[in-house]
Amino acid sequence: MVKAFGWLCTAAAITLSVGAAQAETIKVGVIGTMSGPYALFGKNFKMGIDAWVAEHGNKIGNDTVEFVYRDEVSPNPAQSKALAQELIVKEKVQYLAGLYFTPDAMAVAPLLQEAKVPMVVLNAATSAITEKSPYIVRTSFTMFQNTVPAAKVAKEKGAKKVAIAVSDYGPGIDAETAFKKTFEAEGGQVVEAIRMPLSTTDFGPIMQRIKDSGADMIFTFLPAGPPTLGFVKAYIDNGLKASNVKLMSTGDVVTEPDLPNIGDSGIGILSTYHYAVSHDSPENKAFLAQLQKDGGKLDEITMTSVAAYDGARLIYKMIEATGGKQDPDKAIAAVKGMQWTSPRGPVSIDPTTRHITQNVYLREVEKSGDKLINKEIETFKAQPDWGLVKQ
Repeated sequence: MVKAFGWLCTAAAITLSVGAAQAETIKVGVIGTMSGPYALFGKNFKMGIDAWVAEHGNKIGNDTVEFVYRDEVSPNPAQSKALAQELIVKEKVQYLAGLYFTPDAMAVAPLLQEAKVPMVVLNAATSAITEKSPYIVRTSFTMFQNTVPAAKVAKEKGAKKVAIAVSDYGPGIDAETAFKKTFEAEGGQVVEAIRMPLSTTDFGPIMQRIKDSGADMIFTFLPAGPPTLGFVKAYIDNGLKASNVKLMSTGDVVTEPDLPNIGDSGIGILSTYHYAVSHDSPENKAFLAQLQKDGGKLDEITMTSVAAYDGARLIYKMIEATGGKQDPDKAIAAVKGMQWTSPRGPVSIDPTTRHITQNVYLREVEKSGDKLINKEIETFKAQPDWGLVKQ
């Protein structure tokens, strides 16, 4: 009996030892704008990921998930590539996530196949990004996805002559292309197309060009951050709003943290976007409650928080599907076709493009109590990435 008990103890010890040996820490490298002028959006990456971990824990089976952050600061492809290499080689991450700017995501893409590391894009919005590697999946949005509805709304609202003003880089060019193609197909006319350097801070001359064009509406895209506030204020201060020249934008231009600075003059600005903090659903209310429980403030929440929250969902699914092993093909296969209800609404991962299919909402800036919000007034259901599919 004593011998039998001893054998059982030895067997139990061996089992525990094997289990402990199999348990691993799986690292996920997150590259985001953690400092500098776009720091709020990197902060939202972390807020969204932290919310997911708070709700679901940091364990998948016996494995522990650890998120390791690196700061991309601003558009800097060489720096972002170096950060990704450091995360892969030194930190030995099994997954990458983040990337606020398209040029940075493009620079990292060539590393993925050799390193066998999947990457979840949490913001960068040029359609072509997912074509640069079979190991890329996106939970944010693309410019085509948000802009095609904007062009349709512009025509519905009676716009006949539109001036387009976009930032001069990948997403801006996508936005210009998507709007022009769709608006002209609807019978509208584009009378001016202006590409603005990312460094632009003085938008007065641009507003004069738009005035001179005879446009009755402006469509614009700039990456969410300091320049967007400057553009909207120039639109108001140069008298275009008072002259009844309508402003239509993607939601990047009127993010919730900027609305107090835009002020009541922004009431009536239209935008099309995949997420608003004011989105009325049980999932979004629970999400916002978790963010606030973790110390987040409602007036700091942006679209990158929900992209990161959903991105963490995908990463957990990939880890579960691979049993914690480094198997990028199996990991990516596991999330193709995934469907769930996000804080933004019903979403899925297109198995062909590996891009998120989601609702896009027409929103209007309006006063709710003493606050300005983007109120959703129309839904364009299950929008794909129109840049990668035939319209």
